[in-house]
Amino acid sequence: MTELHIPKWAADASTILLEELKNRDPYTYGHCRRVGRNARLLAQAAGLDEEQQKVVGLCGLFHDLGKIGISDSILLKPTRLTEQEEAMMRTHPALSVLLLEPLSKVPIFRSTFPGVKHHHERIDGTGYPDGIKDEGIPLSAKILLIVDTFDAMTTTRPYRKGLDAHIAYKELKQFAGRQFDAQLVQVFIKAHPKWKATPAGLSDEFVTARDVFTV
Repeated sequence: MTELHIPKWAADASTILLEELKNRDPYTYGHCRRVGRNARLLAQAAGLDEEQQKVVGLCGLFHDLGKIGISDSILLKPTRLTEQEEAMMRTHPALSVLLLEPLSKVPIFRSTFPGVKHHHERIDGTGYPDGIKDEGIPLSAKILLIVDTFDAMTTTRPYRKGLDAHIAYKELKQFAGRQFDAQLVQVFIKAHPKWKATPAGLSDEFVTARDVFTV
């Protein structure tokens, strides 16, 4: 069983990392907040126990932390990335784990590494970084991919308007069994409309690792 206690030094260190992400790219920070919350809710709806829910929530909160290491010319580019730029962007899951590595002595943080590293893997094996598929993908990563993609589709950015939820649901269903875990997509679409809405923007309240333990 994973020890859920977060020592003060680890909580402080993770807060500094999140503050750095917020300063670097407020959109990604807000996105990580929403993905962390919704990943935990999806884990709950899928029947995972309390401990697993908290691990998945932390995976979501830190999944894009590695974007701190991506240059502004790529991270903030308002148009489609080139092939070379896309390759650089695809390093962010491994960078996220690298930034979390100093916290590896804390069991609950160490338990987030598989989900964070593999949150862009796809059921059909066409994802990254390792091209693993189906049962080889950690459950936490399967959950993250769904809520991560849904948030990206439904969030308005300066260069495009976010999709309505019902359109995003159709997109998830269309690619269920290829990109996304089909059973988890069904659970998400059934459960998501019942969740209290979260704002797309940022509030003044700062989120820490401990905050993901309550939804």
